[in-house]
This record gives sequence, structure tokens and C-alpha cells, in this order.
Amino acid sequence: MPKKGQIIRVKRQPQRTCVGCKQVEGKRTLIRVVRRPDGIVEVDPTGRKAGRGAYVHQSLDCIEQAIASNALSRSLKANIGEEVISELRNLASSEDSEET
Repeated sequence: MPKKGQIIRVKRQPQRTCVGCKQVEGKRTLIRVVRRPDGIVEVDPTGRKAGRGAYVHQSLDCIEQAIASNALSRSLKANIGEEVISELRNLASSEDSEET
């Protein structure tokens, strides 16, 4: 219990917007896709790689919506390769199988 006059600091979690559904969530609940400075686009599971990042929910609906509307490409200002798209789909399907 804090003493009288003592300030309690609350640690805040960074918030990010999903490019698929536009919902704001905690950074840790989203998947980060990054365009590195050398132009390569990849999934960033740690969320710490250098470069321009975009966030998407780990659900197939959000991933498909982000791809279909070109929101992921626009956010990263780069073309998204098929290998990145398939990796995102695999992550979403593995998450769906864990929930059931």
C-alpha cells in the first residue's frame, strides 16, 4: 500500500492498430511485419527488428482483409512476397488450432 503523498506509477502497454480490421490492441497481441532498411519484408516475432513495421491480428480474417485491401503493402510501402503471406496464414491457422 502506498504511503501518503506517494505517487503510484502504472506501466502502460504500447497500443497498435491492426491494418486489417483497424482495431487498437496491445502491441504484444498483434503480429508485426517489418520492412527492413535493406527492403526485405518479413514477419518479426520479437517486435524489435529495425525498419518500418505494420501490425495485424493473428486471425485469418484480419490477415486476409489486410492482404485483399493492400493495407499491409501500403503501410510498409513495399510489396509483400508470397512467402511472407504464407507465413502469416500459417501463424493464423496455428493460433486457430490452439483455440479449439
